Amino acid sequence: GNGPQVGNIVLHEEAINTPDVPSLPLEDSGAMSQGLIGFWLQQAFHDAFMVNQMNNRAVSVITQTIVSLSDPAFQNPTKPIGPFYSEDEAKTVASERGYTVKEDAGRGWRRVVPSPKPQTIVEDDVIKALVHAGVTVVSTGGGGIPVLQDETGQLKGVAAVIDKDFGAAKLADLLDADTLLILTSVDAAKINFGKPDEQSLGEVSIEELQKHIDDGQFAAGSMLPKTQAALSFLDGKSGRTAIITSLDKTAEAISGSAGTIVKS
Repeated sequence: GNGPQVGNIVLHEEAINTPDVPSLPLEDSGAMSQGLIGFWLQQAFHDAFMVNQMNNRAVSVITQTIVSLSDPAFQNPTKPIGPFYSEDEAKTVASERGYTVKEDAGRGWRRVVPSPKPQTIVEDDVIKALVHAGVTVVSTGGGGIPVLQDETGQLKGVAAVIDKDFGAAKLADLLDADTLLILTSVDAAKINFGKPDEQSLGEVSIEELQKHIDDGQFAAGSMLPKTQAALSFLDGKSGRTAIITSLDKTAEAISGSAGTIVKS
Protein backbone atom coordinates (compact mmCIF):
# COMPACT_ATOMS: atom_id res chain seq x y z
CA GLY A 1 0.00 0.00 0.00
CA ASN A 2 1.07 3.58 -0.61
CA GLY A 3 -1.71 5.56 1.06
CA PRO A 4 0.36 7.60 3.56
CA GLN A 5 3.18 8.20 1.09
CA VAL A 6 1.07 9.29 -1.87
CA GLY A 7 -1.02 11.33 0.56
CA ASN A 8 2.07 13.24 1.69
CA ILE A 9 3.18 13.78 -1.91
CA VAL A 10 -0.26 15.14 -2.84
CA LEU A 11 -0.20 17.47 0.19
CA HIS A 12 3.20 18.81 -0.91
CA GLU A 13 1.98 19.27 -4.47
CA GLU A 14 -1.15 21.12 -3.39
CA ALA A 15 0.86 23.35 -1.02
CA ILE A 16 3.19 24.60 -3.78
CA ASN A 17 0.60 24.76 -6.56
CA THR A 18 0.98 28.06 -8.44
CA PRO A 19 0.76 29.08 -12.10
CA ASP A 20 4.56 28.94 -12.26
CA VAL A 21 4.90 25.65 -10.36
CA PRO A 22 1.70 23.68 -10.99
CA SER A 23 0.99 20.55 -8.98
CA LEU A 24 1.67 17.22 -10.66
CA PRO A 25 -1.15 14.93 -11.78
CA LEU A 26 -2.25 12.28 -9.29
CA GLU A 27 -0.83 9.46 -11.40
CA ASP A 28 2.60 11.14 -11.22
CA SER A 29 2.32 11.21 -7.43
CA GLY A 30 1.57 7.48 -7.54
CA ALA A 31 4.69 6.88 -9.62
CA MET A 32 6.77 8.91 -7.16
CA SER A 33 5.45 6.86 -4.26
CA GLN A 34 6.32 3.62 -6.07
CA GLY A 35 9.90 4.80 -6.48
CA LEU A 36 10.11 5.90 -2.85
CA ILE A 37 8.67 2.72 -1.33
CA GLY A 38 10.53 0.57 -3.86
CA PHE A 39 13.81 2.16 -2.78
CA TRP A 40 13.09 1.44 0.89
CA LEU A 41 12.11 -2.19 0.29
CA GLN A 42 14.86 -2.84 -2.22
CA GLN A 43 17.46 -1.60 0.27
CA ALA A 44 15.87 -3.59 3.12
CA PHE A 45 15.98 -6.79 1.04
CA HIS A 46 19.61 -6.09 0.08
CA ASP A 47 20.64 -5.64 3.71
CA ALA A 48 18.74 -8.77 4.82
CA PHE A 49 20.40 -10.80 2.07
CA MET A 50 23.82 -9.52 3.18
CA VAL A 51 23.20 -10.32 6.85
CA ASN A 52 22.06 -13.83 5.97
CA GLN A 53 24.89 -14.35 3.46
CA MET A 54 22.48 -14.90 0.59
CA ASN A 55 23.54 -14.15 -2.97
CA ASN A 56 20.10 -12.80 -3.87
CA ARG A 57 19.11 -9.58 -5.60
CA ALA A 58 16.06 -7.35 -5.31
CA VAL A 59 14.77 -4.82 -7.82
CA SER A 60 11.83 -2.43 -8.01
CA VAL A 61 9.67 -2.17 -11.11
CA ILE A 62 7.57 0.93 -11.74
CA THR A 63 4.26 -0.73 -12.56
CA GLN A 64 1.37 0.54 -14.69
CA THR A 65 -2.08 -0.98 -14.30
CA ILE A 66 -4.59 -0.68 -17.12
CA VAL A 67 -8.11 0.30 -16.11
CA SER A 68 -11.26 0.83 -18.14
CA LEU A 69 -12.98 4.19 -18.50
CA SER A 70 -16.27 2.27 -18.55
CA ASP A 71 -15.65 1.06 -14.98
CA PRO A 72 -18.57 2.27 -12.80
CA ALA A 73 -16.04 3.75 -10.35
CA PHE A 74 -15.43 6.65 -12.74
CA GLN A 75 -19.09 7.66 -12.34
CA ASN A 76 -18.88 7.49 -8.54
CA PRO A 77 -15.51 8.68 -7.16
CA THR A 78 -15.17 7.64 -3.51
CA LYS A 79 -11.47 7.63 -2.53
CA PRO A 80 -10.55 10.78 -0.54
CA ILE A 81 -7.09 12.24 -1.15
CA GLY A 82 -5.21 15.43 -0.40
CA PRO A 83 -5.90 18.18 2.14
CA PHE A 84 -9.10 19.02 3.98
CA TYR A 85 -11.02 22.10 2.86
CA SER A 86 -13.90 24.14 4.17
CA GLU A 87 -17.04 23.84 2.05
CA ASP A 88 -16.37 27.17 0.33
CA GLU A 89 -12.72 26.28 -0.34
CA ALA A 90 -13.73 22.89 -1.70
CA LYS A 91 -16.22 24.40 -4.12
CA THR A 92 -13.61 26.89 -5.32
CA VAL A 93 -11.02 24.13 -5.83
CA ALA A 94 -13.59 22.00 -7.65
CA SER A 95 -14.45 24.87 -9.97
CA GLU A 96 -10.85 25.89 -10.66
CA ARG A 97 -9.30 22.42 -11.06
CA GLY A 98 -12.19 20.23 -12.10
CA TYR A 99 -12.01 18.11 -8.94
CA THR A 100 -14.89 16.14 -7.49
CA VAL A 101 -15.21 16.99 -3.79
CA LYS A 102 -17.23 15.45 -0.98
CA GLU A 103 -17.59 15.89 2.76
CA ASP A 104 -15.38 13.43 4.63
CA ALA A 105 -17.04 12.08 7.79
CA GLY A 106 -17.71 15.53 9.23
CA ARG A 107 -14.01 16.42 9.23
CA GLY A 108 -14.16 18.75 6.24
CA TRP A 109 -14.26 18.47 2.48
CA ARG A 110 -11.75 16.59 0.33
CA ARG A 111 -11.09 15.70 -3.26
CA VAL A 112 -12.36 12.22 -4.17
CA VAL A 113 -11.16 10.09 -7.07
CA PRO A 114 -12.32 6.83 -8.67
CA SER A 115 -11.05 3.41 -7.58
CA PRO A 116 -11.48 1.23 -10.70
CA LYS A 117 -10.71 -2.49 -10.84
CA PRO A 118 -7.42 -3.48 -12.52
CA GLN A 119 -7.82 -5.01 -15.98
CA THR A 120 -4.21 -6.05 -16.56
CA ILE A 121 -0.66 -5.01 -15.71
CA VAL A 122 1.60 -3.61 -18.42
CA GLU A 123 4.87 -4.93 -17.04
CA ASP A 124 3.70 -8.45 -16.12
CA ASP A 125 6.02 -10.17 -18.63
CA VAL A 126 9.02 -8.23 -17.31
CA ILE A 127 8.14 -9.12 -13.72
CA LYS A 128 7.67 -12.77 -14.68
CA ALA A 129 11.09 -12.87 -16.36
CA LEU A 130 12.75 -11.38 -13.30
CA VAL A 131 11.01 -13.84 -10.96
CA HIS A 132 12.07 -16.78 -13.15
CA ALA A 133 15.63 -15.43 -13.00
CA GLY A 134 15.53 -15.66 -9.20
CA VAL A 135 15.19 -11.92 -8.55
CA THR A 136 13.05 -10.64 -5.67
CA VAL A 137 10.70 -8.15 -7.33
CA VAL A 138 9.01 -5.18 -5.66
CA SER A 139 6.12 -4.13 -7.89
CA THR A 140 2.52 -2.96 -8.22
CA GLY A 141 2.91 -0.44 -5.40
CA GLY A 142 -0.40 1.14 -4.49
CA GLY A 143 -2.12 -1.23 -6.91
CA GLY A 144 -0.10 0.16 -9.79
CA ILE A 145 -0.20 3.50 -11.60
CA PRO A 146 -3.64 3.68 -13.24
CA VAL A 147 -3.48 4.12 -17.01
CA LEU A 148 -5.92 4.00 -19.90
CA GLN A 149 -5.03 2.25 -23.17
CA ASP A 150 -6.43 3.55 -26.46
CA GLU A 151 -7.23 1.58 -29.62
CA THR A 152 -3.63 1.97 -30.86
CA GLY A 153 -2.18 0.57 -27.62
CA GLN A 154 -0.92 3.93 -26.37
CA LEU A 155 -1.08 4.54 -22.62
CA LYS A 156 -2.16 7.62 -20.70
CA GLY A 157 -2.27 8.15 -16.95
CA VAL A 158 -5.60 8.81 -15.28
CA ALA A 159 -6.45 10.37 -11.91
CA ALA A 160 -7.56 7.34 -9.92
CA VAL A 161 -6.47 5.03 -7.10
CA ILE A 162 -6.36 1.26 -7.53
CA ASP A 163 -6.94 -0.91 -4.49
CA LYS A 164 -3.62 -2.53 -3.56
CA ASP A 165 -5.19 -5.91 -2.77
CA PHE A 166 -6.93 -6.13 -6.14
CA GLY A 167 -3.69 -5.05 -7.81
CA ALA A 168 -1.76 -7.80 -6.03
CA ALA A 169 -4.41 -10.37 -6.94
CA LYS A 170 -4.30 -9.35 -10.60
CA LEU A 171 -0.49 -9.64 -10.71
CA ALA A 172 -0.58 -13.02 -8.95
CA ASP A 173 -3.13 -14.23 -11.48
CA LEU A 174 -1.10 -13.00 -14.46
CA LEU A 175 2.00 -14.73 -13.07
CA ASP A 176 -0.07 -17.89 -12.46
CA ALA A 177 1.17 -17.94 -8.88
CA ASP A 178 0.29 -20.82 -6.57
CA THR A 179 -0.26 -18.61 -3.53
CA LEU A 180 -1.44 -15.06 -2.88
CA LEU A 181 -0.35 -13.83 0.55
CA ILE A 182 -2.12 -10.67 1.74
CA LEU A 183 -0.52 -9.13 4.83
CA THR A 184 -2.44 -6.88 7.20
CA SER A 185 -2.40 -5.74 10.84
CA VAL A 186 -4.42 -8.68 12.20
CA ASP A 187 -3.61 -12.39 12.20
CA ALA A 188 -6.74 -13.40 10.25
CA ALA A 189 -10.02 -12.18 8.83
CA LYS A 190 -12.69 -12.01 11.52
CA ILE A 191 -16.45 -12.21 11.64
CA ASN A 192 -18.50 -10.27 14.21
CA PHE A 193 -15.45 -8.02 14.52
CA GLY A 194 -15.33 -6.05 17.77
CA LYS A 195 -18.26 -7.95 19.28
CA PRO A 196 -18.28 -10.45 22.19
CA ASP A 197 -18.68 -13.32 19.72
CA GLU A 198 -15.83 -12.19 17.45
CA GLN A 199 -14.31 -15.16 15.64
CA SER A 200 -11.16 -15.53 13.56
CA LEU A 201 -11.52 -17.44 10.31
CA GLY A 202 -9.01 -20.23 9.74
CA GLU A 203 -9.25 -22.42 6.65
CA VAL A 204 -12.56 -21.71 4.95
CA SER A 205 -14.15 -22.64 1.65
CA ILE A 206 -14.72 -20.19 -1.18
CA GLU A 207 -18.47 -20.49 -0.60
CA GLU A 208 -18.16 -19.79 3.13
CA LEU A 209 -16.01 -16.70 2.61
CA GLN A 210 -18.39 -15.40 -0.07
CA LYS A 211 -21.32 -15.84 2.33
CA HIS A 212 -19.53 -13.76 4.98
CA ILE A 213 -18.94 -11.07 2.35
CA ASP A 214 -22.60 -11.15 1.33
CA ASP A 215 -23.62 -10.91 5.00
CA GLY A 216 -21.62 -7.69 5.40
CA GLN A 217 -19.13 -9.14 7.86
CA PHE A 218 -16.14 -7.19 6.51
CA ALA A 219 -15.64 -3.42 6.54
CA ALA A 220 -15.26 -1.55 3.27
CA GLY A 221 -11.77 -0.13 2.85
CA SER A 222 -10.42 -2.60 5.40
CA MET A 223 -10.97 -6.38 5.32
CA LEU A 224 -13.61 -6.37 2.56
CA PRO A 225 -11.23 -5.69 -0.36
CA LYS A 226 -8.78 -8.25 1.00
CA THR A 227 -11.37 -11.01 1.05
CA GLN A 228 -12.73 -9.97 -2.34
CA ALA A 229 -9.23 -9.90 -3.82
CA ALA A 230 -8.52 -13.35 -2.41
CA LEU A 231 -11.61 -14.74 -4.12
CA SER A 232 -10.80 -13.00 -7.39
CA PHE A 233 -7.40 -14.73 -7.41
CA LEU A 234 -9.04 -18.13 -6.88
CA ASP A 235 -11.94 -17.59 -9.29
CA GLY A 236 -12.10 -20.24 -11.99
CA LYS A 237 -8.67 -21.68 -11.17
CA SER A 238 -7.67 -24.87 -9.39
CA GLY A 239 -4.75 -25.60 -7.10
CA ARG A 240 -4.40 -22.06 -5.78
CA THR A 241 -4.26 -20.76 -2.20
CA ALA A 242 -5.07 -17.30 -0.84
CA ILE A 243 -3.92 -16.35 2.65
CA ILE A 244 -4.78 -13.33 4.80
CA THR A 245 -2.61 -12.83 7.88
CA SER A 246 -0.11 -10.54 9.63
CA LEU A 247 3.60 -10.26 8.92
CA ASP A 248 4.42 -11.95 12.24
CA LYS A 249 2.33 -15.00 11.32
CA THR A 250 3.58 -15.36 7.75
CA ALA A 251 5.64 -18.52 8.21
CA GLU A 252 2.90 -20.23 10.21
CA ALA A 253 0.24 -19.21 7.69
CA ILE A 254 2.23 -20.58 4.76
CA SER A 255 2.57 -23.87 6.64
CA GLY A 256 -1.19 -23.89 7.20
CA SER A 257 -1.31 -23.27 10.95
CA ALA A 258 -2.32 -19.57 11.07
CA GLY A 259 -4.23 -16.94 9.16
CA THR A 260 -7.30 -17.16 6.98
CA ILE A 261 -6.69 -19.72 4.23
CA VAL A 262 -8.87 -20.29 1.18
CA LYS A 263 -8.10 -22.87 -1.50
CA SER A 264 -9.47 -23.57 -4.96
